[in-house]
Amino acid sequence: MKKTIILVTTVFAALLIGTKSFAQDDLVRVFRWYIPEDQQYCTVVDGEYQDGQLINWGWTDKTCIFWAYRTPGPGRVAVYGWSNPVSRAHISVAEDEFTDDQMLKNGYTQKHLQYYALTRRGPNVVCVYRWLLSKRHSWITIADDIDTDVYLKKGYHHKTYQYFGVYRNVDAAIYDQL
Repeated sequence: MKKTIILVTTVFAALLIGTKSFAQDDLVRVFRWYIPEDQQYCTVVDGEYQDGQLINWGWTDKTCIFWAYRTPGPGRVAVYGWSNPVSRAHISVAEDEFTDDQMLKNGYTQKHLQYYALTRRGPNVVCVYRWLLSKRHSWITIADDIDTDVYLKKGYHHKTYQYFGVYRNVDAAIYDQL
């Protein structure tokens, strides 16, 4: 009887630990980098490029803006990165925002999957918006929890809802225990 209880407890503990690590492994950080040469921002997912490569290109001010998922799942939408070689603008677009044809007609190329974002509000999430800087036709991805005054002063406007990101901050360890 003792062996059965120990076996069941061990299996249950292994399942619990395995599920927890999978959930954590599925999360990926989403960063915003500033490109001084172009005076634009770019949204980059952790592992999309090496930090050293971006620093070598002159990119600065790496800022974690939210967390997203590596894999598809219920209630998630694919987010793709595009770049425009003429305006040198970068944009992250959810799969249902614009068609590929619309993006190509606007001069964007190099479509690539970045991450999967949440489509519904829930606990521990933050609303994510895209803002436009018309004079440079550049975009910035901004989570709802940051001070936007500095971006308004730079001329960003046309705030557009995109999706929800997972909110992770200094108390992330508490959420990891759940």
